[in-house]
Amino acid sequence: MSEQIVQLVREALDRFVAKGEVFWEILDEQVVIEDHDIPDTRGYRGHAGFLKWLADWGEPWAKWSLEPQEFIDAGDNVVAVLRMRATGRGSGVEVDRQDSLVYEFRDGKAVRLDYFNTREQGLAAAGVHV
Repeated sequence: MSEQIVQLVREALDRFVAKGEVFWEILDEQVVIEDHDIPDTRGYRGHAGFLKWLADWGEPWAKWSLEPQEFIDAGDNVVAVLRMRATGRGSGVEVDRQDSLVYEFRDGKAVRLDYFNTREQGLAAAGVHV
């Protein structure tokens, strides 16, 4: 993976965290999103699916924040490690953990995005051995 692609992922997450804006330029129109943290999901597809995933992901949280911590070049993938802090909407339970996003790229666009609730799961999915 080129440093340019890793930098695009960094910019996309920085923009989302700072402004809540999606960096559509890096997402393929038919991007597939699999959230391994939401039970019983069949995945999401395309730009509309990406927006639906964001809504579904955020729904159980009264408040949340993400802090990008690490970006790992993993061949055709980029692993983004994030610190996620959230408070449950109904329960008030506080969560503070490292989550990960695995972006799979083809021809300069992210064709797949997998979300995991641990750093280790993301690295394993991308084939990175720690």
